Amino acid sequence: MIMTQKSKSKLSIKGSSRYLLLGSLIAVSIAFSPYIFYLYEIFPNGNVWENSFFTYESKYYESVNVAMWTYLGKITPLFLLLIWFFTCKHWWYHSILVPISMYAFQILVTVYQDVYLDDAFFMDLDGLIYLAPFFLIVLVILYTVRTQIFDRIYGIDLSELNETDVNVFSTGLSTKDEAEISGFRQAPKFNYTPEPTEDYYRKL
Repeated sequence: MIMTQKSKSKLSIKGSSRYLLLGSLIAVSIAFSPYIFYLYEIFPNGNVWENSFFTYESKYYESVNVAMWTYLGKITPLFLLLIWFFTCKHWWYHSILVPISMYAFQILVTVYQDVYLDDAFFMDLDGLIYLAPFFLIVLVILYTVRTQIFDRIYGIDLSELNETDVNVFSTGLSTKDEAEISGFRQAPKFNYTPEPTEDYYRKL
């Protein structure tokens, strides 16, 4: 028995430490998010950026610095929205997918325009058309979740009423409980005085 309690306490301590570690990493990531955006300052102003892995050429913005400023200006809020989505415990957290998809699509458009110098297919106005089915799916999910929560809070399940033998118009006690209370009141050693009725107060 003692060993079981010790093992449970160790597991709870490990779970708490992991929770604190994860929360600390998330807090530090959010605190340093402005530095993620200002990373664009380390990139050159020219239209070509050569490194040991690849060579990047900015064709649309004609400046790697401006291109990275544009990318990081969209990556930073996308990063914060992803943290919010995976840590949010509200029922409407699926709606965060809408701005996430918007920023992801904008990043795809800007990279495609800057690399291939072609904006005939991907346009910001057409992005609403491409994202419309995704928006509808998110709205359907939100409506379904909201309906289920509304039914749990305000709905009445008739099967549960039959199982507990509770009348809808009762004061909240089941038939069995009312029988036990009435039998206890009718006991010879129990002196029960009913509460004054409304007629009693009218006579006063």
